[in-house]
Amino acid sequence: MRLGDLLRQLDSRLLPPLARGMARLGHGRLRLRLLTTVALFSSAAVLITAVWAADRQPVGDPTVGEVTRVGVVQGESIPGYLESARGELRALVAGAASEPARPTYALVTLSAYLAPDRLTPVLAGVSVSEVVARLWRPGTQTEIVRIPAMRLPDDVVAGMSQVAERKDREARDYQERAAAVTGDGARERDLRTFYASGARVADEEATAYRSGCSCVYAAVVRGDPAALARIDARPEVRTVDPAPEVQRLDRTVLTPPLPEQDDVARPPADASMPPVDDTESTAGPGVGRESATGPSSAGPSAGPSAGPPVTVTTGPVGPGATDPPPVVETPTLDPPPEPDPTDGSAPAEIPSDRSPPGTASPADAPASGPTTGGT
Repeated sequence: MRLGDLLRQLDSRLLPPLARGMARLGHGRLRLRLLTTVALFSSAAVLITAVWAADRQPVGDPTVGEVTRVGVVQGESIPGYLESARGELRALVAGAASEPARPTYALVTLSAYLAPDRLTPVLAGVSVSEVVARLWRPGTQTEIVRIPAMRLPDDVVAGMSQVAERKDREARDYQERAAAVTGDGARERDLRTFYASGARVADEEATAYRSGCSCVYAAVVRGDPAALARIDARPEVRTVDPAPEVQRLDRTVLTPPLPEQDDVARPPADASMPPVDDTESTAGPGVGRESATGPSSAGPSAGPSAGPPVTVTTGPVGPGATDPPPVVETPTLDPPPEPDPTDGSAPAEIPSDRSPPGTASPADAPASGPTTGGT
């Protein structure tokens, strides 16, 4: 109801009885006092109504535009990050001894890539919100995905199946792009090699995720400080990074260190795909696999990610839900040979080679999949 309508209703209800009372009172000092009282009362009623109407304005979301980063920064020392996380956890546990403990979010980084059925005992005692996964292959950049996982291991298995379906579509996209490249020059051969490699890796990812691979290497959990400390003491856990500042996971960038990296956080070298400049290609804009430092949603995507590997950094905007955080190019530092970090788990049966792209019809350039969180 608008302010004018409310005041008109007050007039229609109050003025008639007041007028009848004034007519009975007649003239004199009593009438003057009554008029003064009524005038003051009416003024106060109008003021109170105006203030009440102004206070009923809708309040916006105060977290809009805010991004929280949890994890190791690109180029940062991993041993330094691990020690810092342990110090934050010790301080959180010590603070809980003097005041009531409240549940808080934390990023749990694992020592190796684990299969879904290995997660339940490792993360027992806390509430799990999501996991971070990646198919590890030596010298190959593969996409990092964030999979919502309230129930272990069922939600992780279901999320991996969705990722497998999306990777099947990406593999077909790459094959169609390779078939659309005509000519036999050096540039055209490089493009076909580029797309064929993308199709092969996407096919390997689809096969691995469909079989429930040993791909999970981090998880977002919520628990009190004592429960987080118990998680940190388990041998499968590399570190627990408390994040009491996190309010919304959809505006949080996660950057857990990869299990195979021990010195400096960086994307692994990708020896499987040659660098190709697609600015002049007639087959469409260039497409490259997403950097292994940039987690993306486990939801469906229209096709492979566009552009060179990037890493998401903290900024005053939201990740995906509003505006993406600023991106910077990843360093070109080549990492040392990577050990197998899959903790002895049997790898999924993956075809080692794939025949060159077939004669599928050309496809339009796919849209880049949404990223949720960062790197």
